[in-house]
Amino acid sequence: MRRIYKICSASAWREAERQGVYRGSADDTRDGFIHFSTALQVAETARKHFFGQTGLFLVEVDADALGDALRWEPSRNDELFPHLYGDLDLGVVTAVRDMHARSDGYHDIPELTP
Repeated sequence: MRRIYKICSASAWREAERQGVYRGSADDTRDGFIHFSTALQVAETARKHFFGQTGLFLVEVDADALGDALRWEPSRNDELFPHLYGDLDLGVVTAVRDMHARSDGYHDIPELTP
């Protein structure tokens, strides 16, 4: 099983749990897909898009279970990033972790499985 990761606010994730589906952030809606990162991309994504933010979750997803709705497309530094064209079914989520913000604005990133 390949894993991909989504950083989102705890409040947005709790709402997804209530609804049974995650539809993405405002940025995701604007871009037409849900942005994910690989294990190797999470730290840079956190630094670039979530620096200094608290109350975040790191959501781990079974990429293989997403089928054709998941596309690998070039983004930052021409790296391929996973983009989900559609809603995220919570049944493919394998873990949800707190992302602890440090006093310097960076986040402690747990050891992740690719």
